[in-house]
Amino acid sequence: MTRAQDKRQMKSAARLYAVQALFQMEHSGQTVDEVRREFETHRFGAVYDGEEMAEGDVALFRQTLDDAVNWQAKIDQMTDRALVAKWPIDRIDPTLRALFRAAGAELTQSATPPRVVITEYVDVAKAFFPDGREPKFVNAVLDHMAREARPEAF
Repeated sequence: MTRAQDKRQMKSAARLYAVQALFQMEHSGQTVDEVRREFETHRFGAVYDGEEMAEGDVALFRQTLDDAVNWQAKIDQMTDRALVAKWPIDRIDPTLRALFRAAGAELTQSATPPRVVITEYVDVAKAFFPDGREPKFVNAVLDHMAREARPEAF
């Protein structure tokens, strides 16, 4: 694997871990610091049942978590505007809610091109929902969010 491929894989893993961490925070009541510490200590590169977990880009993981927590109200409002009126963010699947918060953090607070953010988080959705319609739903919602967050990119 080339260095560029390795770096991309680490960023993808960081995004997946960020979604998992945000989900865990919502369901456990743990703080961002507790969850961040747990993931960095026990999940990044850990081995479970003989399978090694990917190393994640720690800087991207931390930044995504911090931005998702610090800007949650803004991100949730943006997500609500992208969802159908009958399905506000608090009624959607908690995994999708965590995904939209992580992606929204990158769309609003990072310089990563919106198309990259959308593609990456659609891939995360495919990991959680391999046989469902959720990845297409995620693509549509994130496209709407990206156009609102960075209209100059379109």
